[in-house]
Amino acid sequence: MTVVEDRPAVDEMQVARRAMIDSQLRVSGVNAPGILAAFNSVRREDFVPADRRAVSYMDRAVPLGEGKFLSPALTYGQMLEAAGTTSVDSVLVVSPNGYLAALAGKLAGNVTRADALGTAQGGPYSLILIDGAAEVLPEALATLLADDGRVVTGIVDRGVTRLAIARKVLAKVIATPLGDADFAVLPEFAAPKSWSF
Repeated sequence: MTVVEDRPAVDEMQVARRAMIDSQLRVSGVNAPGILAAFNSVRREDFVPADRRAVSYMDRAVPLGEGKFLSPALTYGQMLEAAGTTSVDSVLVVSPNGYLAALAGKLAGNVTRADALGTAQGGPYSLILIDGAAEVLPEALATLLADDGRVVTGIVDRGVTRLAIARKVLAKVIATPLGDADFAVLPEFAAPKSWSF
């Protein structure tokens, strides 16, 4: 006879977090032990409104309201893998929520978060993580980025969002696409409107 009352309570969010790691991150190539440990220790449900907690571990973006989103865990995992974040990095995270900054904080020596690039202060940073996709990377990035630094972000390439890594070259930030990724497009980084025929 099994006595159910003697079993420890199951933390459903911990189970969901473990499932996210095993079925979303590992199977898609995000396998660095430090990154997986960061995902295991940062509670994703703490970064969404209370009415969204139940879906905080789904494999797509979670709406936060006011046109803001929490990107899928895989997107953040791919960003952190591409960044190669180390304990000596000084990181700026541009994000409307603190989840990506909390993950980066488990890997880097110093992490600063700004809701938007225009509110970012300090620097130069060895790594800038931008939570979303840009049609155009603004020139202001170059002033925040150390000479040997890198930017990991999404870019919009012919209507498709892609993960990209960028480096400073002759005081400009030049991005190289790495592969398709699920990013929300950021209005802050929209291309100027122009006529075309």
